[in-house]
Parts: sequence; structure tokens; C-alpha cells
Amino acid sequence: MGIKIKSMNYEEFEDNDSLEIFKKSGGSILMTSIDNLLNWGRSNSVWPLTFATSCCGIEMMAAGASRHDFARFGIEVYRATPRQADVIVVAGTIVHKMAPILKRLYDQMADPKYVIAMGACAISGGPFFYNSYSVVRGVDHVIPVDVYVPGCPPRPEALLYGVMQLQRKIQTESIREPRKANDNLL
Repeated sequence: MGIKIKSMNYEEFEDNDSLEIFKKSGGSILMTSIDNLLNWGRSNSVWPLTFATSCCGIEMMAAGASRHDFARFGIEVYRATPRQADVIVVAGTIVHKMAPILKRLYDQMADPKYVIAMGACAISGGPFFYNSYSVVRGVDHVIPVDVYVPGCPPRPEALLYGVMQLQRKIQTESIREPRKANDNLL
């Protein structure tokens, strides 16, 4: 009595682990391999756009110096134009006059685009939010944020850890399900 493959029972199939991986990937091992290749390239060649407005900018510059060396993580050179960047590092206080400019820079970035909010001022307005009418409560009220790096100002090691978390997030994406950013914040 021979077993026919088309009508083989689940229990009789010897490699059920591979079958489960095949089912989870949506039935396409080729697409999973392409996702892995693209995500590896994207996560290891992140090109940041600098947006430093206060003391967090100094720590961000220190993270790119020889002691901490961003280049090990694929963040070689900060870009000066949003058309060449795929992640914006918001480091410092954002005031209401600066919010439309930040939104415009974010809109000019090519997809997929990511945001790192660095420091207490970018995350929640920091100490300048209290008794002030001009400070934005957090950059997430203007653009969607992917990674928060807390501190006042955060150390360069904290920014490097935030970049590594962004790389982990990029590696889990799929080209079958495009990233949807909430662009109606401002």
C-alpha cells in the first residue's frame, strides 16, 4: 500500500515544521527570501537626515565620532537633503514654528521612511514644555515616530541602541504588506 502525496495526512508527513513555516510565510518561500534580502540591505544601510535643534545634537555628533562610530551599524554619513535619507533623527526641542518645516522634510523623504525621536524634548517637550506656549508636546504630534531614545540628553550609546532597535524593526517588514505611516498628524 503506497501513500499518495496529494492525499497524505498531516500526521504521516515527516517534516511538519517546514510545512508550518511555509504556511506562516503565506505560501511563498521566494517572497520570504526576497523580503529577507531587501530587509538586510535596508537595515544595514540606513541613511539619516539630521534635524538637531539643541543639546541632543551634540550627543548625536558624538555618536558619529571615532569613539562610538556609527559606521559599524551602516549609518555612515548624515545627509543634508531629505531626498537622500530614509531615517530622520529628531534631536532636540521642536517649536510650533518649526513643526511645518519638519513635516515638509518628512514628506519629501522617499518611502520607506523612519523616525527616531532623540531626547526628552523631542519625545515629550522636555523641561521647556512647562510654562511655554511655543514648544510642541512631542514630535509624534507632527510625524509618526518609530523609535524613542529617552534621556536629557541621551548618551551616544543610547542612540546607537535606538538605531539597532530600528534595524530590528526594519528586518521584520515585508514587501507584501507596505508600511503605512500615519501622515495626517499636522
